[in-house]
Amino acid sequence: AWSLIFVSEIGDKTFFIAGLLAMKTSRLISFAGSMGALSVMTVISVLIGQIFHAIPPGVTNGLPLDDYAAVAAFLFFGVKTLKEAIETPDEDFSGMDEERAEAEEAVAKTDTQQQGMVASILSTFGLVFAAELGDRSFLSTIALSAAANPVSVAFGAISAHAVATGIAVAGGAL
Repeated sequence: AWSLIFVSEIGDKTFFIAGLLAMKTSRLISFAGSMGALSVMTVISVLIGQIFHAIPPGVTNGLPLDDYAAVAAFLFFGVKTLKEAIETPDEDFSGMDEERAEAEEAVAKTDTQQQGMVASILSTFGLVFAAELGDRSFLSTIALSAAANPVSVAFGAISAHAVATGIAVAGGAL
């Protein structure tokens, strides 16, 4: 879980949002709001994975629905990544540049400088939460949770998010 989430988060829209917000506000606000949203999103995705895992075999006629959900999520993730790679022109504009441009657009719409600390953290939380919904790491966590120990998946995913977000915030602060 840790390696999959870490690799999928580096250069992701939420990674850039955390870095850009660290440039506009403080590192603490950016990290706290981002990690709050990523942690809640991870718990939600683990619970969704566990719902797939908890469906009784009698309902599915003995089919391992949790395994099929995991395979479908990883297949979707792989096809989506390949499609994006094929559609990206060979010029200097890469998929990571597109993620950054989307993050810059989202951050430009927020006004965190005129708010208090709690309001800024909540604003960051909302921005990152919306960006993470349906993201690769969200789908990956659902798939991993459906097929593996949910506590290990949640711990690995949250700690990977923390490391990646810490890198983004440190880079943005510099």
